[in-house]
Amino acid sequence: MRKISNPFSFGFLSIAFIIIVIGKLVIVAQTPITGEWKSDARSEKNDSGKIHLSFERRTDNGRNQHGSSFAYSELQGLTQEQSRSGRVSFRLVREAGVIECEGTFTDGKGSGTFTFTPDAGFVAGMRSRGFDFERSTGKHDDVAGRLLSAALINVTTTLADDLRSVGFGDLDVDDLFKAAIFKVDSKFMAEMKATGFPNLTMEDLVKARIFKINADFVRKVNDMGFGTKDFEHLVKYSIFKVTPEFLAELKSAGFDNLSAEEVVKFRIFKIDGDFIRRAKAEDPNVTVEDMVKMKIGVKRMKNTY
Repeated sequence: MRKISNPFSFGFLSIAFIIIVIGKLVIVAQTPITGEWKSDARSEKNDSGKIHLSFERRTDNGRNQHGSSFAYSELQGLTQEQSRSGRVSFRLVREAGVIECEGTFTDGKGSGTFTFTPDAGFVAGMRSRGFDFERSTGKHDDVAGRLLSAALINVTTTLADDLRSVGFGDLDVDDLFKAAIFKVDSKFMAEMKATGFPNLTMEDLVKARIFKINADFVRKVNDMGFGTKDFEHLVKYSIFKVTPEFLAELKSAGFDNLSAEEVVKFRIFKIDGDFIRRAKAEDPNVTVEDMVKMKIGVKRMKNTY
């Protein structure tokens, strides 16, 4: 039995409706998509105003699952008080369709069934913007699965319009999912392009969100004289916690002309300003490699403290 929690994985769901396009008329033959939901209201902070819901449905390929936190304000018919105990009936209304839920809460733990009804207008609207939910991408081969994912993570035509407004290049349905999940919008795209990275892909922008790389971070790195035209170097800066403060420390210790790789080496081997000053006191011409060897004990520093 396989569980898939990644929202990109709903492409394995069975086909639940067929869209037939005749001229400009879109006819949708709908078969309700059903499954089970679970929740533990106790997992959220009392003052968060949110509840975690997990949606699961069985298919020929196993079980597919999506879990996320939703604001109570998004769930019509469910309040925080109702999520403690009793029978419930609530719905999540999204542009891609409506998810209706029935079930019971006991001591903050809930479970029940759900039915998803996709929206034909959403499919047509997305197609008119160049995002064809019917076209196979290799990741989402099922129309129903793509629409259920779109509803759960709130993919909208407004998001599609926003992304297209930047002139970012060709984007597909999978890019919409990534943008919705990682909060990538036109403002973030434009800011990152303006920092000297005009050719970033959606994958790059997702990395930027994951590793907290924004325009302010890039500007600070550039201002310190440690700028780079290779976006992957910035990713490494973030992974190894190369902060503007650390760069300032290197600069004050006399190393203001390092490559990105050398900066990362300093961080990996925990070579700070104090260590640099001690090494330079012994040898004014000490190199990065020399200090790495000193740090790992291959080369001994004469004056140890």
